[in-house]
Amino acid sequence: MVRRQGVELYLGISLIIFLTVFAVLSPLFANYDPHQTDAERWLQSPGKEHFFGTDRLGRDIYSRVVYGARVSLAVGILAMLLSITVGTALGALAGYFGGFADQLIMRLTDIVLVYPTMLLALTLVAIFEPAIWLVVLVIGGTGWPAVARLVRGEIMRLKNLEFAAAARMLGASHRRVLLVHLLPNALGQIVVAATVAVPAAIMTEAGLGYFGLGIQPPIPTWGNMLREAQNYIRHAWWYATFPGAAIFLTVFAFHLTGEGLRQRLDPKSQSGRERRAYDH
Repeated sequence: MVRRQGVELYLGISLIIFLTVFAVLSPLFANYDPHQTDAERWLQSPGKEHFFGTDRLGRDIYSRVVYGARVSLAVGILAMLLSITVGTALGALAGYFGGFADQLIMRLTDIVLVYPTMLLALTLVAIFEPAIWLVVLVIGGTGWPAVARLVRGEIMRLKNLEFAAAARMLGASHRRVLLVHLLPNALGQIVVAATVAVPAAIMTEAGLGYFGLGIQPPIPTWGNMLREAQNYIRHAWWYATFPGAAIFLTVFAFHLTGEGLRQRLDPKSQSGRERRAYDH
């Protein structure tokens, strides 16, 4: 059981490294310019010249998938950083101080949770031109409540333990107790939440791109590639298959990593494994 969990973690991390290298070094891996059109080779099936075939404009799908990894991963990571930062800060304040601060932050959390991401995207797209910063703002700005609730619960648990009480008795300020003693002990849960937030952000970006609310062509993203392919699914199976496979592989990698980290960092899971090992 322990070995299987370790394999999941290392496989997930290896896939993430592989995808990151492809995204960062996309000009080295792409065979063609992702914007280069060729009217004579539109909807060409996969072959030696075009590994993943071509799209309706004759553009190389493999090159567009590789370049799309850069945009999709950047959006996922930036949106994760925004949601983790806001969620951790608000959740820590709510869990530590409680009372009115807790009630106010939790009501704000409830409001954001029930507000549809697509509706917010429609509102902002109507005001601003769709861009990467706007997509990151929408996804990160609606993704922090889950993190806030997780951190709040963990801080509420930790602040009643002996080490936190001892720090307060020694005269440590609230800021020191929170930043030096409590948040570092909640870091494991935050890291797990971060690994879950990235694939969620990538899926949301793909959904926004599919509905035409995300980053607009000709910039390739996996979401807007799926949107372009929807009318050609019956005639060109490769058009939607490879961008969809890229989304699946990325989400699968982050979920494997998150599950492996959760098993490693969760004390209950560790104690359960120790009991099973002892019984055998």
